[in-house]
Amino acid sequence: MNYRVRVAIVYLLGFFIDLVNMFIASVAYPEIARRFDATVSQLAWISNGYILGLTLVIPLSSWLARRAGAKRLFMLSLLIFIAGTCGVGASSSVSQLIAWRWIQGIGGGLLIPVGQTLAYALYQSHERAKLSSVVMLIALLAPALSPALGGLLVDSLSWRGVFLASLPLAFFTLILAGFWLKADAPGDSPERLDVWGLIGGCTALTLILLGLTYLGEPHHLYRGVLLLLSGIFCLTGYIRNALNKNRPLLNLRLIKDPFLQTAMLIYQFVPGVFTGVNMLSMLYLQNLLGMRATFVGAMMLPWSLASFAAIGLAGKKFNIRGPRPLFITGCLIQACGIGLLALTGHTANAVVCVLAFALMGFGSSLCSSTAQSAAFIHIADSQLADASALWNINRQLSFCMGITLLNLLFNLIASTGLPGVQVYHLCFVLAAGSAVIPVLCAFRLANRSVIFTVNQEQK
Repeated sequence: MNYRVRVAIVYLLGFFIDLVNMFIASVAYPEIARRFDATVSQLAWISNGYILGLTLVIPLSSWLARRAGAKRLFMLSLLIFIAGTCGVGASSSVSQLIAWRWIQGIGGGLLIPVGQTLAYALYQSHERAKLSSVVMLIALLAPALSPALGGLLVDSLSWRGVFLASLPLAFFTLILAGFWLKADAPGDSPERLDVWGLIGGCTALTLILLGLTYLGEPHHLYRGVLLLLSGIFCLTGYIRNALNKNRPLLNLRLIKDPFLQTAMLIYQFVPGVFTGVNMLSMLYLQNLLGMRATFVGAMMLPWSLASFAAIGLAGKKFNIRGPRPLFITGCLIQACGIGLLALTGHTANAVVCVLAFALMGFGSSLCSSTAQSAAFIHIADSQLADASALWNINRQLSFCMGITLLNLLFNLIASTGLPGVQVYHLCFVLAAGSAVIPVLCAFRLANRSVIFTVNQEQK
């Protein structure tokens, strides 16, 4: 086994750990809500706390890797993740659970950008589409198995087992990283950390997410508006400051690349929206339709099988057709899947649910795999670390925003006094309609330039 395969495996395991913790938690929400009398907003922050920790630490990945070395940083991140996971399992309240999830996210936040930078640097541009497909295909094991395993753990043990399930995999990855990754010497660069940029960016993101959360609660409307406006103000200042610096914390100028920009936008509106829909569907299917947690968790199996087919299709057709038709097809198919959830009545309809999750899996994964391949197609090797940090921040932020916005939408509709089933159905219909935005984004891509670039490299 050559070195670049070993690096890709370590990167894949870090990606797998992230996905396990992303998908396995939602199936435990109904049980956590009953144990701690938690609201939908609090449940949303169990995921948001983890994703926020991931997002806030990713901007440091490039700087820390140069200062401490990629291998040391990767292993330190795993140790923090393990400590956070133990804290989550020992939590005795929702606030403790959210706090430990945040620490867990900080630990896991560096696994993907550091591993991705190491792996992608060992593959040429025309090889990255196949690498992306392999990575995504193997990573399907996480959304396929973790919710079903989580549902089984909830029904047979408790919600705590859902979070502790990732510990063996984290220890295994730590051992492999210690033996397989080559130790790189810390950099001697006098480059300083953009402290004010870090504080400004983290503050802006936190205020925006808190503001959107409070906007969905009737008694905190003014607080939500104030926090949201404050976050937008901080974000504007951060962007202006970053564009005026030679070495900012995040190189925002890279977003001018049309393929990276479009891929990031599509990730927000497709996989991001699915994450929010998935959270609501777990509550809907268990609390309103009376399905068992094990059965609801198993819904990710048809999702993953369909994703497997979609990712294989993207790997075969990307170099031939380019990203535009794949993006448009994926967006429309996911919209159909989300819309099907609104057709379920007051009783469980397993066939409709299975078909809905299969369509969402195919559409979402067709878009995410295509976006992964298109994002870096015109990015120089010297800028891969910065582009990877931007990409992974956007990826994590898409999940966070998807959960927060769907929670906001749910609370706003629920405040009108509609029956519970109708509230969920209207949320699903509006989420399906949001596919119009990524479809319009895809039309502005210069599709032929991707095909030309790939064909030139292959020659």
